[in-house]
Amino acid sequence: MVDELLRAALLALVQGLTEFLPISSSAHLILPAQLLGWPDQGVAFDVAVHLGSLAAVLAYFYRDCLALVSGSFRALRSGALNADARMALYLLIGTLPVVMAGLLLKDLISDQLRSVPVIASTTILFGILLWLADRRRGESALGFAAAFWIGCAQVLALLPGTSRSGITMTAGLFLGLNREQAVRFSFLLSIPVILAASGLTVLDALASPAGLAPGPLLLGMAVSGVTAYLTIHWFIAWVNRIGFLPFVVYRCMLGTLLWIIWFAA
Repeated sequence: MVDELLRAALLALVQGLTEFLPISSSAHLILPAQLLGWPDQGVAFDVAVHLGSLAAVLAYFYRDCLALVSGSFRALRSGALNADARMALYLLIGTLPVVMAGLLLKDLISDQLRSVPVIASTTILFGILLWLADRRRGESALGFAAAFWIGCAQVLALLPGTSRSGITMTAGLFLGLNREQAVRFSFLLSIPVILAASGLTVLDALASPAGLAPGPLLLGMAVSGVTAYLTIHWFIAWVNRIGFLPFVVYRCMLGTLLWIIWFAA
């Protein structure tokens, strides 16, 4: 039981750190299995750690979430869009492509693309794209077209190793958003996406109810939530100062390590 708790805590820590940083959580979660031979924790644990991440982003952006809801209701009553209702529409537009693609491609991705070579390649490739995007100095405003294209780019996050936050930030930067705009929209966009993904995973968990005991699940949720909250806070505070280059270098090193592990196996 102690080993199970330690594994749950470590994997949840990794999940919380990597869910919102542009470095790919799937690339990191495959490492314990490859290096330590740990078994898959199962869909129930996956649900738990993602709910922890969801709670973190909701807690951090709770004022924004309340404004989005109240602004949407005001728009419905008045028949005129306000800034908050417009942002809610941007999030809806940005969410639809990945939800539809996830429903259509879920089995293909989980069965055939979750391999070390795929994850190593996407980790490096999308890291380089992030570096190229960060070299731009755009000051464009977020609009319906940008929200749509960011949502389309988010479909690429279904490829393991891409990083959902990384590809949405990359798309935002390429479309002319500054770092602060790209990061904020990416984090807000994670709320409906994680909610939708967790809902689908819950259905899988109900279909295959075997899983961990409640202790590791609750521990995983708590560790993931606290770690994700601190990661969001740190990243927002520092990204304008440090840029994305450290994450690009890290992704390239991680992808190279995965290739070395795969060739040595």
